[in-house]
Amino acid sequence: MKIKGLNLDIVWKDKNENFRLIEEELNNQEADLFLLPEMFSTGFCMDASEVSDRNEETLEFLKKISKEKNTAFCGSAPVEENGNFYNRMYFVKPDSTIIFYDKRHLFSFSGEDKVYTPGKERVIVEHKGIRFLLQVCYDLRFPVFARNNDDYDAILYVANWPEKRVGAWEHLLKARAIENLSFVFGLNRIGTDGNNLFYQESTHCFFADGKEISQKDKNIVSAELNLEELKDFRKHFQFLNDRDHFSIEM
Repeated sequence: MKIKGLNLDIVWKDKNENFRLIEEELNNQEADLFLLPEMFSTGFCMDASEVSDRNEETLEFLKKISKEKNTAFCGSAPVEENGNFYNRMYFVKPDSTIIFYDKRHLFSFSGEDKVYTPGKERVIVEHKGIRFLLQVCYDLRFPVFARNNDDYDAILYVANWPEKRVGAWEHLLKARAIENLSFVFGLNRIGTDGNNLFYQESTHCFFADGKEISQKDKNIVSAELNLEELKDFRKHFQFLNDRDHFSIEM
């Protein structure tokens, strides 16, 4: 399976312009799955009442572009539902199948926990034979939540992770791959946001042994996920059999 992530310089609070940029950047690109950054339609914004979708604007865009390109898309957006705001990660298939994950770990350092509501479910989605665990940005710092119970093959992280802490981002992505014997694709944004935070290019995909397997071409980062190679690796290194068994209170 080929995955491509877009290193997007998100335009602050401008959904239509971000939608236009995404279509422009991906115009001649092909993949089995496209990844877009955290809050790709607005930037990582705490003005939830101003920027959150109330009429599924971002979801409708994803459904449209997924159908046009006949492939899956995944990324997060601020959403209002029943009076609450969520940082919602959508996984949209070309047949308009929709799976979503609401970010569990809200970034208290920025006040995200004061504005948005945490998700209550751990979400895994299957696409073309590969099982993906959906995760958003700050979730990366909490390995228990991402622990592989032999129920997924790859983790998808979409993020707005600033340059000043990018070392932690890169080390933790590799750690999640190694400890969970899985592929890990971490997509970060680029540019500068409305909070005056700078984001350097730092998108990566790691194999289960921690080896980088992504390739970069301008703003596109691509990786081939070979499920048979992963199965062979897990068969030889059966570390998941020795994992601790526990449950998480949600």
